[in-house]
Amino acid sequence: MSASADFTHTTVLLSETVEGVLNDPAGIYVDGTFGRGGHSRLLLQKLEPAGRLIAIDRDPEAIAAATTGDARVTDPRFSICHAGFADMQQQLAGLGVTQVQGVLLDLGVSSPQIDNPARGFSFRFSGPLDMRMDTTRGESAADFLARADERQIAEVIRNYGEERFAAQIAKALVARREGGGAVRSTDELSKVVAGAVKTREPGQDPATRTFQALRIHVNAELEELEQGLKAALALLAPGGRLAVISFHSLEDRIVKNFITAHSKEEFDRRAPFAAPKPLALKALARIKPSAAEIKANPRSRSAVLRVAERTDAALPEPTAPRRAGRVR
Repeated sequence: MSASADFTHTTVLLSETVEGVLNDPAGIYVDGTFGRGGHSRLLLQKLEPAGRLIAIDRDPEAIAAATTGDARVTDPRFSICHAGFADMQQQLAGLGVTQVQGVLLDLGVSSPQIDNPARGFSFRFSGPLDMRMDTTRGESAADFLARADERQIAEVIRNYGEERFAAQIAKALVARREGGGAVRSTDELSKVVAGAVKTREPGQDPATRTFQALRIHVNAELEELEQGLKAALALLAPGGRLAVISFHSLEDRIVKNFITAHSKEEFDRRAPFAAPKPLALKALARIKPSAAEIKANPRSRSAVLRVAERTDAALPEPTAPRRAGRVR
């Protein structure tokens, strides 16, 4: 099946996210995960003529969807950048923008990516084991499994898939590779995992957690999220909104902890009468899809939307970045 085929996507928590992020119809907004443009298109409908929307996506097919063909966005208030949202500050600086009224992020993998066998994201389809969101760069899942040692593979599957059979899966993958048959397709990976995973929750494919883990690793999704949240906070004007949709606990934990760290008052026990430190964010909402939305779009069932608002408090001085703990 062609990678350029028209794969549909139903936007999750569409109105809730746009309503959550929009607080000034004449402002500048960032959609850090354009996908197929569901949130962007609704946001453009609600912006005034003076408003502006800058979209970002690292998937070349998403960029093509926004710029070519019948579904392209022709609104002059819209522009799109081919990049990861962690680089939003640099991308916006190149457009002369240093402050925005809102940033929205719809995390994880989109339906067009999942449903296209050529992308290798799903165990439901036979295809090459790629899993890169940006197919123009980086290492595919197959390439990682072809060169990583057993410990590295096990750590990725355990840490990013929360898979209790990670060691057994890694051992089976390396044994297959040493036997001259390194996995290169989704089918091959599914079969190896099925042979190594002895029990699984009812209704869940044995390969679910392994596919999630490899996808997160290949795309450095958690590191991208941590950096993107910091960039968003630095860009938000006072009163500006941050809206983030997560789809699994690893993502949501990072978002929750980030908002909490910048919105929860902490008192110094050594100086109980001192004023609390200024807070950069105010947590506004945690929203789950309605029963009707889940029925219409089962893929929305695990989604969590968190919304926060930027205060007028100054941000603390940045500290030296710590080295990421990504397994290599």
